Amino acid sequence: MNNFSNLSKNIDKIMVACVITLAAVSLLTISSVHLGEGISREVIVQAAAYVLGAIGVIIILTQNYNIFQGLEKQLYIASLLLLLSVYTPLGVELFSARSWINLGFTTVQPSEFVKILFILIMAGYLSEHNETLDDFKGLIKAGIVAAPIIVIVLKEDLGSALVFAAIWVTMIFFAGISMKVFAQFMGLVVCAVPVAFIFLKPYQKERIEAFLHPENLNLSGNYQVWQSKVAIGNGGFTGTGLFNGTQKELDFIPVQSSDFIFSVIGEELGFIGGLIIIAVFGIMLYRMATVVRDALDFYGALVVSGVIGMFTFQIFENIAMTMGIMPVTGITLPFLSYGGSSILSNMAAFGIVLDVGMRSKSINF
Repeated sequence: MNNFSNLSKNIDKIMVACVITLAAVSLLTISSVHLGEGISREVIVQAAAYVLGAIGVIIILTQNYNIFQGLEKQLYIASLLLLLSVYTPLGVELFSARSWINLGFTTVQPSEFVKILFILIMAGYLSEHNETLDDFKGLIKAGIVAAPIIVIVLKEDLGSALVFAAIWVTMIFFAGISMKVFAQFMGLVVCAVPVAFIFLKPYQKERIEAFLHPENLNLSGNYQVWQSKVAIGNGGFTGTGLFNGTQKELDFIPVQSSDFIFSVIGEELGFIGGLIIIAVFGIMLYRMATVVRDALDFYGALVVSGVIGMFTFQIFENIAMTMGIMPVTGITLPFLSYGGSSILSNMAAFGIVLDVGMRSKSINF
C-alpha cells in the first residue's frame, strides 16, 4: 500500500484535469439537451457511468498493467464471447444494428469493452512478434490475429469496425512496420474494398452513398448533417450561450446527446467553445504520447499507442461527421457523448494509460 501511495504521486494531473473538464462539459451539455425536464435520466446515467468509471480507474491503478501480458488467448476468447453475446436472446437491435445486449435495467454495447481487450491482445502479440513486421508474411499474420474480431464487429457496426481498424493500424505502425510492407498491404486493402462493400448491410451502403452525394437530403444521414452544420453555423464565434441553443431546443439536431453532441456545443459555445474542446483533447493526447515515450517497456508503450489510436480516430471522425467532412457512422465523441458503455470503456482506457505513466517514473519518497 505504501508503494502504491508513493507511485500515485506520479499520476499525470494534467491528463486527469482534461478528463474532468470533458466530463463536466458532457454533463452540462446533456443537461442543456434535456432542459425543462428536471434532472433527466440521461444525466443520471452519464454521471453514474463517470462515478463507476472513476472507481474503475482507481482499481486499475492499484494493479500493474503487466498482469495482462501473457493472457492474450484468454482475452481473445473473452472478446469473441462478448461480441457473439448480441446473438443470444439478450441481444437487441438499436439504430439498425444488433450490437447491444439487454440486461433488464440497462443496455450494454459489448464492442465498447472489446476495444480495450483488443488493444491488450494486439500489444501482447506485437511485443513478441514485432520483428516479423519487416516482411509481408508477418504483417498478414498480425492481420489474421485481428481479423475475426473486426469482421464480427463489421457485421453489425461499420463505425466500431473502423475504430478497431484504426487501433490496429496505429499499433503496427508503432511496432515498427516496414513502410514498403505497409504500402503493399494498403494496395491489397484498396483492392479488397469493392468486395467488402458488397457484404455491407443496406443502411451501411446508404450512409456511404449519402457521404458521396451530400446534396441529396433524402439519403440517410444527409439531413441530419445539414441540420448539424446549421447549428454550428448558428453558434458563430462566441455561441448562443449555454442552454440557449435554438436548433437544439427545436429538436432539429439529431441524436443531440450522443452522436451529434459536438453540434450542440458548437451552437451554444460557438467557435471558441469548440476550439477549447479540441484543445483539451489535443493536450490529453499529447500527454498520452509522452507516456508512450517514457514507458518502462515495449508492451506498455504499445498499449498506450493503441489507446491513442482509438481516441484520435473517434475524436476526428465524430467532429468531422458533424461538419459533413466524414460519413455518419454513429461513433461517439470520447468522454463527451452520452452512453454508459462508452464512458466506462473510455475511463478504463484512461486508467490503463495513467497506470503505464505512473509506473514509468521513479518513485518519490
